[in-house]
Amino acid sequence: EKVLFPGDTLTKRDVADYYTAAMPWLLPEIAGRPLSVIRCPGGIASACFFQKHHTAGMTLVETVRLKEESGSGDYLVVNDAAAALELVQFNALEFHPWGAHADAPDIADRVVFDLDPGEGVSWPDIVAAARHVRELLKQLGLQSFVRTTGGKGLHVVVPLSPGADWNVVKPFAHAFAQGMVQLEPLKYVATATKKFRKDRIFVDYLRNGRGATSVASFSLRARAGAPVSMPLRWEELGRVKSGDA
Repeated sequence: EKVLFPGDTLTKRDVADYYTAAMPWLLPEIAGRPLSVIRCPGGIASACFFQKHHTAGMTLVETVRLKEESGSGDYLVVNDAAAALELVQFNALEFHPWGAHADAPDIADRVVFDLDPGEGVSWPDIVAAARHVRELLKQLGLQSFVRTTGGKGLHVVVPLSPGADWNVVKPFAHAFAQGMVQLEPLKYVATATKKFRKDRIFVDYLRNGRGATSVASFSLRARAGAPVSMPLRWEELGRVKSGDA
């Protein structure tokens, strides 16, 4: 009965029911990958926190030991629906996987461009930017897919098969973002600094590094209205009214 989304009177049971229903689509997004979650023990109106390491009491969630900048840590890994729902039992609302699998953490198998609008940017501008990214990637022979973030923006996701080392993928993503800025400097920015982002779209390439994460398709967001990150067909994008529709 615990209310997790107070403005919408959505309870922990509602969250569990949603994830149970969405599991056939969510699980392929997160299974076998190092995973971070956003946990909200008191609901979204109270303090939430980002967790990437295993914690006492979890019996179904597995772990992978990975090197960090200093030492190593036991990262969360979900391999089945029961483990995902155990994280929901621990009040996890959001799922954020790596762009690599736990058994090959140094090999990226997807690139994610997060189009994050600054103040003054309209939704049609973001849709146009996503289509622009798609066309530029096509010119490089790369197929891409689009999803809402459940927030303000859109993700353009490029699966890689075979995968590539992070030392290749991150510089590529950075150069791609900088190239967009050079093409249209009044539309795009490739730096996270807030003061440069008014009326521009931040082409966030920073999710493409070892240890970086991005929200999974079909994950809830810990925000009013309980929006979901939703993958779309490109032809559906024009019918969506916002990133948290």
